[in-house]
Amino acid sequence: MRKAKTPFNYKLLYRRAALIIYDIISVICASYLALIMRYEFDLSGIPDYFLEPITRFLAINIVLTLTVLYFFRMYHSLWAFAGETELQNIVISCVLSAAINGIGLQFFRMENRAVPNSYYFLYAFILITFVFVSRFSYRFFRGLKHKKTNKNNNISVMVIGAGEAANLIIKEIVNSNFSTMVIRCIIDDDKGKWGRFIQGIKVVGGRDKIIECADIYSVDEIIVAMPSITRSEMKEILDICKETSCKLRALPGVYQLVNGEVSVSKLRDVEVEDLLGRDAVEIDLDSILGYVKDKKVLVTGGGGSIGSELCRQIASHAPSELIILDIYENSVYEIQQELLNQYPGLKLTVLIASVRNTGRMNRIFERFRPDIVYHAAAHKHVPLMEASPNEAVKNNIFGTFKTAMAAAMNGTTRFVMISTDKAVNPTNIMGASKRICEMIIQTFNKHYDTEFVAVRFGNVLGSNGSVIPLFKKQILAGGPVTVTHPDIIRYFMTIPEAVSLVLQAGAYAKGGEIFVLDMGRPVKILDLAKNLIRLSGFRVGEDIKIEFTGLRPGEKLYEELLMEEEGMKETANRLIYVGKPIELDEERFFVQLKKLKEASKAENDDIRSLIREMVPTYSYKNV
Repeated sequence: MRKAKTPFNYKLLYRRAALIIYDIISVICASYLALIMRYEFDLSGIPDYFLEPITRFLAINIVLTLTVLYFFRMYHSLWAFAGETELQNIVISCVLSAAINGIGLQFFRMENRAVPNSYYFLYAFILITFVFVSRFSYRFFRGLKHKKTNKNNNISVMVIGAGEAANLIIKEIVNSNFSTMVIRCIIDDDKGKWGRFIQGIKVVGGRDKIIECADIYSVDEIIVAMPSITRSEMKEILDICKETSCKLRALPGVYQLVNGEVSVSKLRDVEVEDLLGRDAVEIDLDSILGYVKDKKVLVTGGGGSIGSELCRQIASHAPSELIILDIYENSVYEIQQELLNQYPGLKLTVLIASVRNTGRMNRIFERFRPDIVYHAAAHKHVPLMEASPNEAVKNNIFGTFKTAMAAAMNGTTRFVMISTDKAVNPTNIMGASKRICEMIIQTFNKHYDTEFVAVRFGNVLGSNGSVIPLFKKQILAGGPVTVTHPDIIRYFMTIPEAVSLVLQAGAYAKGGEIFVLDMGRPVKILDLAKNLIRLSGFRVGEDIKIEFTGLRPGEKLYEELLMEEEGMKETANRLIYVGKPIELDEERFFVQLKKLKEASKAENDDIRSLIREMVPTYSYKNV
């Protein structure tokens, strides 16, 4: 098949022809103007023996100069985006032309007299000026056109930070022909930069000027261009910014600057997790790598928010095989495709199965014999489980029992169960079921070679069922944002942070422990809602209202991470603690488990009273 011909670009030909003609005129003008300026524009005072060599060498000078300019890409660059490199090429090529001109004139001099020495410097200066004007004038007029076009459609922007990242962002916005942003001012705490300019924009002061300048300059949007600051420093700045009605955006992180990826397209909306003020979690990657590398790892509930992040981080630590198990095909398909794309060399197996199916779980473990199991499969939504308590029992308690038993019977080295802070003094069926799961794990650890442990943590930002996605949807819909109670508080951590700590806790495991993650300071949900509204550029109570709906079934005002009788013991990581196993009557416990299993199968309406017998700290209201 004959290849289609590329149409000839006449527009490009006309532009280059125009530049060549202009440069010919520039060489002529520079050749004579240099001599005229040398004699202070007194034409009658210019000797013929200076003028004649210039005229005789002019044609050759034009050809040589055009060749030099061509060699330095003066006819190939995109001058709309010209920068330092193009300016350097202009100066070097014109200086080189002046040197060639000086050598050539020696061959055409008359009466053994060359042109005055000052002529060569004036020639170079004039030629540089002419070539510079021709190349950079397009960029100048293009910028004026851009400002005129977007004059009535501008987003007023304040940039916080006056470093290299800020310079790159400002440069892109100022030079863009499509951006409707206009940088009004720059904020930086470095007093040495105050009153100075970046790309023509003034650094007006430090962070104490943010609120004042947002009002003075009618700022619509604030960009935090400080990718290397800590989260605590980011929180301090955002706490000030959220008092304005501006939308907030930020660069993702310092690695963007290292990789040269700083651009407007890399800006992200500031998220509420930026206001938590917690520095990045410290992880001992070597300890994780040491026990995951070259191991068969199985993750139950691998399509969920926690399970999928477990799969991502485990995949990055070179397991011999990663087995993902989940009952929901759509979510597990997404993580499967993501991992296949990101880790093409990973041996990956994806299985659709329910942890409640004894035969299916036994056959999976007999076939794959995983070394390590992360058990994240569970029903976690508190109000839904309050309405269907028997399902919480079947899935959480006996799903864990069957999975743990299959692991113990098939040589699994370590079994890590994901628990919750709601298991401490539970007030809902979900938390109580997880407490019984912890009791199962601790009991199994005494009787089998497998090391059984649990890791307990609070809410994770952005997980399925989390308040953050709900608040975002409500804000997008124009409100109201619904909060159950003005005093309700929760512990929060990002999903990657929580999973990293789960992995490291698994590395510390010796069997029987309940690891507890330090979730930082508790956060009021009301403050969370207010911050999210402000970060979205709205005013609380005016643009978006907040409504209180009352505590949901099984919900309490605060969560606890550790029961008093468990005690607390530190690990090598300051964010991971371990509680001592609680002694229990095993014989009675297994009798109660059998009774609970039969009751759940029979859809017993009084299942809560049976759970209360097993978990004395469980309190509930009759539903």
